Amino acid sequence: MKEELYQIADELRAIANAGLRWAEHGYDKERYEKVLKASARLVAVLGSGSEDEIYQQYTDNLAHFSPVLCVEAAVFRNGNILLIQRRDDQTWCLPGGGVEVGESLTQGVERELWEEAGVHGNATRLLALYDSRFWPAVTRMQLCIAQFLVEVDSDPVLHGSAESSPSSFTESLDVGFFAEGHLPKLTYGHERRVPMAFRLSRGEICTPFFDH
Repeated sequence: MKEELYQIADELRAIANAGLRWAEHGYDKERYEKVLKASARLVAVLGSGSEDEIYQQYTDNLAHFSPVLCVEAAVFRNGNILLIQRRDDQTWCLPGGGVEVGESLTQGVERELWEEAGVHGNATRLLALYDSRFWPAVTRMQLCIAQFLVEVDSDPVLHGSAESSPSSFTESLDVGFFAEGHLPKLTYGHERRVPMAFRLSRGEICTPFFDH
């Protein structure tokens, strides 16, 4: 029970830190600040120091000094790969994103697939672990990207638009399957990892691939 409460506190800390990093309005920042203090209070109640001491530790280290852990889904159908079109620059990429505190890697990739492509799937095989220093990504932060083969049994359907369905808004403009020789304009970094996914799925390269 105690370890579970620590995990809950850590999840609250992560949510608050993300909110404080990205929130644009003062009221939102105040709310995330309250969540951060609630997490510190919970840890203090568990006997790990005073609330003020824990809160100071939180604010001294809003970001972890380690690579950001990300996941991406490689979904194949009849030899074609599933890609989503980004809203920000209209390029195409594998569904994926950052792993949330409290998730396993497979839970993270299955959630990202659902959120971005509108389809539920089961991660069946780890294809690769990429270091963004060698496999570039859009963000300049160092990322550790776990690429999974994911099986789906239904068609992808986008959740809707920001105007028509705010509660289920997806970052994706479009979703579809593409042949290896007819790929659309890919997001920076994905122009290397998408072809790699084809090779890994066919067994041309032993899995899981990782950088030495």
